Amino acid sequence: MRRPLAVIALALALLTGCSKQPAAKQDHVPAATASTEAAAASPAPSPSPSPSGPLFTPTNPVTMNVKGFWSWAFYDHVTGQLYGSTPYTTSDTASMSKAWVAADWLRRQAEQNKQPGSAALAELTRMIRDSETENTFKYHVQNGNLNSIKRMISLCGLTETKGTQNSWSLTQMSARDVARLAKCIADGRAAGPKWTGWLLNEMRNVRGPGRFGPIEVLPADVQKTTAIKNGWLSRDDGQWHIACMAVNDGWSIGIMAHYPSSLGKDYGAKTCREVTKQLLTVH
Repeated sequence: MRRPLAVIALALALLTGCSKQPAAKQDHVPAATASTEAAAASPAPSPSPSPSGPLFTPTNPVTMNVKGFWSWAFYDHVTGQLYGSTPYTTSDTASMSKAWVAADWLRRQAEQNKQPGSAALAELTRMIRDSETENTFKYHVQNGNLNSIKRMISLCGLTETKGTQNSWSLTQMSARDVARLAKCIADGRAAGPKWTGWLLNEMRNVRGPGRFGPIEVLPADVQKTTAIKNGWLSRDDGQWHIACMAVNDGWSIGIMAHYPSSLGKDYGAKTCREVTKQLLTVH
């Protein structure tokens, strides 16, 4: 009877030793290896995940401590809702209104069954992409001068805009009217069905000193499809006047500012950047 008991005791001892052995091995597994195995078990998240949900949250408060005047507007084209600063104070557009000058001229050409020549299109390209001013007044006069601005107000449903005879640059607009004008360009009312795509493409390819503001802080993929036109000028009143316009599928932004000239152009460009950044859902 003793021999079976001894066999049982020996078997129990062997089983006890086996149960301890794996735990001892686990203690010696390097932490880095354990982490790698865990990562292999479940896919790692993308290093730069694309944010889900809306690109903008226009109900966010926009707050800045800057000198001079600044105003902003965000237009949700889907809901028709406008957000932004009140009261609806105006400032001048400077070169931003060149987008309207081109749109009005192209639409009217199509309405008269005229095909713009290559020289004219090249001039309009430089006017939009490079903000060349040399030929802008020529097209503004052909559009009817002040009547062109009145047409913009009527066609695009603007409420605060006022034009000045013999000047496209001094057109006074509120930020929300800038956002409305951007939508008017994007939806085809401004340039008409024949030329809207062409104009938006030129605005997407703005280059040089005019490429600033909202476009600088948008996600890279959104930048590629966003159309812009900005205005910037240090005027005789001793102030820089800045106007920013950006538009894409479903939304548009308008930002206006003026402030002491001693602060430089980028002070206003930064205002446009910062407003847009604060409106973004993911900063």
